[in-house]
Amino acid sequence: MRIRLDGTHAEITYSMFRLREIFTVTSVSQTFPDRTRPRNYRVFVNIIPREIKSAR
Repeated sequence: MRIRLDGTHAEITYSMFRLREIFTVTSVSQTFPDRTRPRNYRVFVNIIPREIKSAR
């Protein structure tokens, strides 16, 4: 799944931290400036679900 993250550097960093807790991040694009908001950026993240380990 490809996700687009928009926000400040701090918001994107926090979002990446939270995503990595739940999903496996396979790739992260470079940071692009947001043309409409001068202090915001966007990043594209590819993720896959983590494998569930059985309790056996």
